[in-house]
Amino acid sequence: MKAKENIIVSVFTVEPNRNANSNNGSDTYAMSQSTEQILSGKSVSRAENGNAEISHHVTHPTSYMDTMLHIFRGNIGSGLLAMGDAFKNGGLVFASVTTAILGIICVHAQHILLNYSEEMHRQLKCDKPPGYAETVYLVFHHGPARWRGLAPFMRLMINTFLCITQLGFCCVYIVFIANNVKLICDHYELKLDLSIHMILVVIPVLLACMVRNLKYLTPFSTIANVMMAVGVSVVVYEAAQDLPSVSSRDYIASWQQLPLYFGTAIYAFEGIGLVLPLKNEMRRPELFQKPFGVLNVSMSVIGSIFIVVGFLGYLKWGNDVQGSLTLNLQPGLLLSNVVQILIALAIMFTYPLQFYVPIDITWPVLREKCGPNSLVIKELGYRALLVLLTFVLAESIPQLGLFISLVGAVSSAALALMFPPLIEMVGSCRKSSGPSALILVKDVAIIVLGVFIFVTGTYESVAAIIRAFQS
Repeated sequence: MKAKENIIVSVFTVEPNRNANSNNGSDTYAMSQSTEQILSGKSVSRAENGNAEISHHVTHPTSYMDTMLHIFRGNIGSGLLAMGDAFKNGGLVFASVTTAILGIICVHAQHILLNYSEEMHRQLKCDKPPGYAETVYLVFHHGPARWRGLAPFMRLMINTFLCITQLGFCCVYIVFIANNVKLICDHYELKLDLSIHMILVVIPVLLACMVRNLKYLTPFSTIANVMMAVGVSVVVYEAAQDLPSVSSRDYIASWQQLPLYFGTAIYAFEGIGLVLPLKNEMRRPELFQKPFGVLNVSMSVIGSIFIVVGFLGYLKWGNDVQGSLTLNLQPGLLLSNVVQILIALAIMFTYPLQFYVPIDITWPVLREKCGPNSLVIKELGYRALLVLLTFVLAESIPQLGLFISLVGAVSSAALALMFPPLIEMVGSCRKSSGPSALILVKDVAIIVLGVFIFVTGTYESVAAIIRAFQS
């Protein structure tokens, strides 16, 4: 899952310092410290000389295989289970080819971010490479004079999109869990409205999100990983049984459906917030970006899994394929019920981890304005309000597949496709020769693709949601 899932994966081994401060608005490299802790699993503290640099050490350095497993954990979840719906909106041939191309573009964008993070690290002699928002800020801040004034705004934009993405994941999770629980309850004649199921789901989620220290959630993350692995394996096995002829499915979908495909596919691939923290916690970080390094190898496998699952899901169930393949399992079978329960619980255990990032980005800013009294109670109240916000949004858009496409189009496209080539263009302007024509054309093309997915995906997702309510 993007926190896709992707963003939260390295929390499995983290023991964060709750007293770490995040961005205080200064123009130095001091932004979102505690979020970096969450993402990277490192102990973070202020440097002794009082400046804004961050000192850290890797408490549990990871091997090549450990890091690869973390990337698998971060990318395989609700996005994978939605790939059948993506292929329905793209067509067997178009979606297969385009998913591979999108995966290559997204990984290339991740390499751009990694390269500029490392470059800022070397030039500014920071204790560790900066994170996503910090890298964008520093590239603009130390770039051409005409771009420097945009640095704080760009940092704000990255953090805003990170919050939108993570809260969007949380909304998707509520819809996902409620749909799976409703399917089981309906079979046993316990028929309740989907809204009631969402209310019942949000109660344990709300309680879990009151936990303020991530280390207490770590065991649940491990359990969620096992549940998800078992559940996804069974779903793929069921999808591969008694397949119809390939000619019975569309090779390319209608133009109106294609933006929905792009939104869902980019939702599945949006793991750019994961790469920096995982590289930073490796025992040998130089192995992360090599041609046969962790990133390229693991994302090649993940992209192949996305294509196989999407292809099988659409081929098996055709236009009846749901926003999650678990909803297509034969109702009433014990195995189907067990799989739906396992994956629903896995997603429920993951919600608090996804939820942690927007809290960690926004609460330190609010804490400065709340005064010193009853801070714990105020933080718990703020957490409750954000959980209820995701619940209200989930209630407003209960169509799971359309919701996933909307989240992917609105925020994932910007983080995965638009910002990395933008920082490469600005960073290249620092050179006396400026950006080469090849880099300029390539970066503009990726940004145009991101804008296309953002605009058309958002429009078609909203239009499809409105049509779903009208019908």
